[in-house]
Amino acid sequence: MKKLSLAFLLTTFSLFGQNEAKTCETLSKINALIQREHYQPKPVDDSLSVFVFDGFMDALDSNRNLFTKIEYVKLREHRLELDNYILQNNCSFLNDFVAVYTLALNRKKKVLEKIQKDSFDYTSNDSVKFSKKKFPFDLVATDLERVWKKRIRYDILEDISKLSTNLDSLNQHFTDLEKTTKTKLFDANLCQVNSILETKDRIASDLQNTFMNLFCTYFDPHSNYFSLAAKSSFMSGLSTSSLSLGLNVGFNDKEEIVVQEIVPGGPAAKTGKFEKNDIILAVSNTKGISYTVSCSSIEKIGELIFLDSNTDIELTIQKKNGAIVTVFLRKQVMKATDNAVYSFIAEKESKIGYINIPSFYSNFDGNTVQGCADDVAKEIIKLQKDNIKGLVIDLQNNGGGSIQEAIKLAGMFIDIGPVSVLVDSKDQQTILKDYNRGSVYSGPLVLLMNGNSASASEFFAAAIQDYNRGIIIGSTSLGKASMQAIVPLDENNQEDFVKVTIEKFYRITGDSHQIKGIVPDIMLPVLFDSINPRESSYKTALKNDIITTKARFSPLPRTYFPQLTILSQTRVKANVRFNEINMANQQINALYNNPKMPTRLVLKDVFDDVHEIDSLWGKVKKIIDSKSNFTISNTTYDLEKLQFDTFQQDSNTYKIENLKNSPYLEEAIAILNDYTTLTK
Repeated sequence: MKKLSLAFLLTTFSLFGQNEAKTCETLSKINALIQREHYQPKPVDDSLSVFVFDGFMDALDSNRNLFTKIEYVKLREHRLELDNYILQNNCSFLNDFVAVYTLALNRKKKVLEKIQKDSFDYTSNDSVKFSKKKFPFDLVATDLERVWKKRIRYDILEDISKLSTNLDSLNQHFTDLEKTTKTKLFDANLCQVNSILETKDRIASDLQNTFMNLFCTYFDPHSNYFSLAAKSSFMSGLSTSSLSLGLNVGFNDKEEIVVQEIVPGGPAAKTGKFEKNDIILAVSNTKGISYTVSCSSIEKIGELIFLDSNTDIELTIQKKNGAIVTVFLRKQVMKATDNAVYSFIAEKESKIGYINIPSFYSNFDGNTVQGCADDVAKEIIKLQKDNIKGLVIDLQNNGGGSIQEAIKLAGMFIDIGPVSVLVDSKDQQTILKDYNRGSVYSGPLVLLMNGNSASASEFFAAAIQDYNRGIIIGSTSLGKASMQAIVPLDENNQEDFVKVTIEKFYRITGDSHQIKGIVPDIMLPVLFDSINPRESSYKTALKNDIITTKARFSPLPRTYFPQLTILSQTRVKANVRFNEINMANQQINALYNNPKMPTRLVLKDVFDDVHEIDSLWGKVKKIIDSKSNFTISNTTYDLEKLQFDTFQQDSNTYKIENLKNSPYLEEAIAILNDYTTLTK
């Protein structure tokens, strides 16, 4: 690698100042920790430099409308040098990125302030093009005004198009709509830039944190850096607030705040307007305080959402189809058990037990919440008292959790024996076993999974599949077979942490589901399945491999598996809803995978572009809302308990209504009924 001159023309002073040494010290500690603790540490070399540099530039200018080509080329001189800087404890290079980023933001601000006074032409043949691949950094400074005019024009036309499905009405009121929308968009863009520029040290701090996190994710996608700063306090608000909106939120890969989970029976669930991955655009309360998410600090947004004094909240959200919806919510007291395991009796020809496991939670806060495995055991006992003929365990959208809980749960369904093999960085194998003889439930079993079933869910499902203890149906799981630990960089000053991958787990056969996931015994069509990201979509995901293991186990015979599979496949082929899902997926895949043609910057073309998915979205909603052909009821025990708990009654009603729509539970019931018939 050639040595470079770091005399950067844009700045001659250190923007980090005294923090520069601290940054290097932190980075050095992160590297030492990862090299010591990571399951498969990599050398700090050119490969790391390229990965971190490219990811860093994408994070800073994902739309390629901030940095000029000249600036990018200058910064690119660092692309093969980052490893050297890190090993030499020289973090001055970050000053160059901060300087260019600050310059680019100020330039963007000036351009926006200038062009917001201009009248826009919506009759020209200008067009914008879209691509799933990243555009090159080829921006010329003299073109910046033209580029931002096109960008804002498209955003204006897009926002107007989302207001209605009636193009004639939009055309009729276009002048007024354009004026309002233009003002709103310029205000939002300038607000976003100003909030970054005006906050002392924010640019340096944000870039430092982004860089350190990218450094960690080079080793694998689940190793991350985080500090006790904005994100931690934002997310922790969910567990400390006694009043809740009934929403769990998080960040997507664009750093947007998104809905991760809707708590059954909570205020959000009752509105029926929220779905997973809805983007939160704005937050306001009844006291006149309002924040646009894109240009407000996470602390302010978190304070508004989570403080108990803000009882009434209005959220503006963006749906998957682009629609903007404003929803009023009034907080209510939520109970700690709302996200715990729950059960029902599903009935069609016979009584089948159904247990939903939302996550593999553990007994975290000194017995405030029972462990997942113990809770499942209690639900099984309830169901058995009502004489169920089979059991369905639902792991759909279960992102994992405690491996210890997964081990305990597996032991409830097998007699005794190994359930998995852990391998550390020294290739030492630890065979994880269920040492308890006997099982809590020995009857017929079906597991439901999908592409969001991950980690501990896959761990448990693999054990069930390897022992032939039950039939797994649905779609292939996420494909994450690694374990992480959260480790402080300094035991004496616990302000910075690294979540580091320390072990990989394997099936007792020696096979691994890393990358490839748990493949169900019976595959069922799932909406959006092929475009949902899985472990394989991460560049730095650990590889799939096979080990030789000394684990010895005795699987049950697969006596009825072939017949049950044939009967299910025949039924699925004839099922109207599964066929509708297959057809919808073909359209979804075509829209997602086919190259998008350039869009002219006129209302009709942008309107057609925005509403292209309307009919498809209608089909998807119809599929989701279709009722299945079985009945759902509570166990005798829960019926008595619910009489005295109004909140749980609401939560229970929500869960039942949601479950009535499941074609997967309906097929699971049919499989268990087939088993009963075959074994008579």
